[in-house]
Amino acid sequence: MSVGRYLALLPFFGFLTVFLLVPTITVIIGAFQDGDTGAFTMGNIEALTSSAAIDTLRKSILLSATTALLGGVLGAVLAYLIVSLGPRSIVRRTTLSIAGVLAQFGGVTLAFAWISLLGFSGLLTEVLRSGPGIDIYGAGWLYGLKGLIVVYTYFQVPLMVIVFTPALEGLRPQLKEAAVNLGATNLQYWRMVGIPLLTPAFLGSVLLLFANAFAAYATAAVLVSQGNPIVPLLIRSALTSEVLLGQQNLGFALALEMIVVVAIVMALYALLLRRTSKWLR
Repeated sequence: MSVGRYLALLPFFGFLTVFLLVPTITVIIGAFQDGDTGAFTMGNIEALTSSAAIDTLRKSILLSATTALLGGVLGAVLAYLIVSLGPRSIVRRTTLSIAGVLAQFGGVTLAFAWISLLGFSGLLTEVLRSGPGIDIYGAGWLYGLKGLIVVYTYFQVPLMVIVFTPALEGLRPQLKEAAVNLGATNLQYWRMVGIPLLTPAFLGSVLLLFANAFAAYATAAVLVSQGNPIVPLLIRSALTSEVLLGQQNLGFALALEMIVVVAIVMALYALLLRRTSKWLR
């Protein structure tokens, strides 16, 4: 019987091997190989210390941190409002369903939606331009780092709702009852009990949002046609550019850099999740 249970896991382990383990090993090996001879080299890793690579990493971290904080705060507030509606509320179920859809609404479709709204000939751009005479398009901010922050926040908020709502639902009602019995007001309960208990879950969710934004590629690839403001786009340039020939292994080094960053973030997330679980149902 136990052997049968292990055999049932084979498809999962096969999927994990093909789509996670093999690509990771390929990236690690390629990061330390010379693109022409295949010999061992530290040149690709040393290239990560160049001004262009460091500036790209800085912008990627800035983009991920900004959208994670914005999405975390806005999503936490929205999650609290949703939970306060009660488990049988139609509005609550509808909002959570919409959040689940919007959290997965990314890539080319999301980029096209924002271009249609705020692009040079976008709907809102034309309405404001022909009406009050406001040029919201400006110098094309949508296609740079500022535009990526706005667009990424769009799918970070519903993702925060999905991952943070269980923490709010799992907050034990006995804690509030005990605080009220001791004479605490609702504000005092949240300030001295609720918020401290939810802080690890909130920080863990923000870290998850950071990793989600840091690894996002398709939306940025459509919006940004010139330059490489974030690491995924620099990897694309290293792999496909006709100007930077023979830089494929630099792309592997950049991917290894991303793996290290995401691994650190997810390790911190796991630690915070472990700390939170003992206080929540």
